[in-house]
Amino acid sequence: MADPLRLAIGQMCSADTHGPNIATVAELAKRAAGEGADMLALPEVAGLLNGNRKATDALVGEAADDPYIVACREQAAKHGLWIHSGSTPVRAPDGRFWNHSNLIDDQGAIRADYNKIHLFDVEIEGKVSFTESKAFAPGDRAVVVSTPWGKIGLTICYDLRFPALYRALAEAGAEVIFTPAAFTVPTGEAHWHILLRARAIETGSFVVAPAQAGHHADGRTTYGHALAINPWGDVIADLGSAAPAIQVVDLDLREVARMRAQIPSLDHARPFTVTHS
Repeated sequence: MADPLRLAIGQMCSADTHGPNIATVAELAKRAAGEGADMLALPEVAGLLNGNRKATDALVGEAADDPYIVACREQAAKHGLWIHSGSTPVRAPDGRFWNHSNLIDDQGAIRADYNKIHLFDVEIEGKVSFTESKAFAPGDRAVVVSTPWGKIGLTICYDLRFPALYRALAEAGAEVIFTPAAFTVPTGEAHWHILLRARAIETGSFVVAPAQAGHHADGRTTYGHALAINPWGDVIADLGSAAPAIQVVDLDLREVARMRAQIPSLDHARPFTVTHS
């Protein structure tokens, strides 16, 4: 059995251009390495948070050339540190963007990539109005990646509200599920902790949710409270409203096997039909 994964959970208040965010990630990577972390996990839109479509169009290109992804690879190799990039917008074939994440190893090589499947198109009266699909195209591929510590499943933000995705990742062997996010304040206050704890409990997994926090240059305010949840549903890290910040936690993935053996709900699913009466 591998040693525990020493994971640095990142929280950011990302800017509307790549440069300041790259500088923040460089500082977080340095701090994570200094604390002996094996891996740094970053939030959604860590590379670029810009609600202006025209401005974003001018800044975003193909994933292979994206300056934020290049910088994450460089920082990983520099510090001998795995980095989960959180996400950043990259060009999709239809002219929109993908909300795109990478898992990068300690040599700077990309081990996996994921495009956010579920897009945040919501209208909460008097509180939140957002149509992510105007600018972003959905992904169509769930991803589980093997690492020296165990298997990691990849999701992004609004994916959190789709438990079937989390179950599919767990059934495919994921022991840790990353959920980088940029939650709004109203939905964060109401649902963030509850949903993350539920996904961990349902799947018997560690759920790790790096977050955006604070007031952003494009006018948005994000909820913060980057979290790590263990397979019993306990919160083992909560970064509150600090940004930029990291917290290092040790994830002993043997806890996953123990919890799934005690409550084997992944093995107990049965087929059923829905009838109307």
